[in-house]
Amino acid sequence: MNTILMNSNKKSTGIAALVAKNEDAILADWNREMAGSIRRSDLIKDSDLRAECAQFLRLLKDGLETGNVNFQSPTWDKTREMLSDLSRTRAAQGFTPTETASFIFSIKRPLFTQARDDAKGNGEVLAEQMWIITELLDAMGLYTTEVFQKSREEMIRRQQEELLELSTPVVKLWDGVLALPVIGTLDSARTQVVMESLLQAIVQTNSRVAIIDITGVPTVDTVVAQHLLKTVTAARLMGADCIISGVRPQIAQTIVHLGINLLDVTTKANLSSAFALALKKLGITFVRETQKS
Repeated sequence: MNTILMNSNKKSTGIAALVAKNEDAILADWNREMAGSIRRSDLIKDSDLRAECAQFLRLLKDGLETGNVNFQSPTWDKTREMLSDLSRTRAAQGFTPTETASFIFSIKRPLFTQARDDAKGNGEVLAEQMWIITELLDAMGLYTTEVFQKSREEMIRRQQEELLELSTPVVKLWDGVLALPVIGTLDSARTQVVMESLLQAIVQTNSRVAIIDITGVPTVDTVVAQHLLKTVTAARLMGADCIISGVRPQIAQTIVHLGINLLDVTTKANLSSAFALALKKLGITFVRETQKS
């Protein structure tokens, strides 16, 4: 077992020496390899790509020199950090997972070519070196893909949260009157955003009336109704009366058939009626000015 490990370490340091001796040739072949398949000049400058390749090759050489080819070991911490940064950057730039992983896999051919030339017909040495290179680069490629996928999922989650916030704007209609137009389906996650946005606006504007307009909500079932009631209750606890507007005939019939109790909630058919009621609650009245003949 120790003999096998020592031989593996020896082969690893031999590959490191090979990389150091042929660094320029490997970089040139590597860049040509990427130019034919995965280079994205529209997303990354050629100079930046060459700098990333040179940095990776130096880290690869440094890691191989230690004789430790276990990519998960502390020996490869700097390499993992570099690949993590590269994967996150690639995800933000718009690269695909295949293009990102190919940054690693495309260096195989240049390394194999140099290993073949250096082995000088010694098939056993060449096979052992190629096996070490393959295992190590495969582990790096998988790691790069995993980090890329996690970064992409995080971006999507963050964008969804931002879209939720943008889709629930709180509008100040009058001094003391807020309106929250809801468009689309209300689920638990969105209800939380709606509630937080409305309560924050009530506090900031010291409003006494809040109108929740559901004109853009396609259907109202028991779950949606419960979410609306939670929002109304939360607004009342903050000292604001709530009016639900946009109750269409179909929605009214659905609420009745489902047996949902909205008797203690003020509802209106449209936003204008709800706004007029809100002003009345504040003691504000309008008088139409008669034009003089």
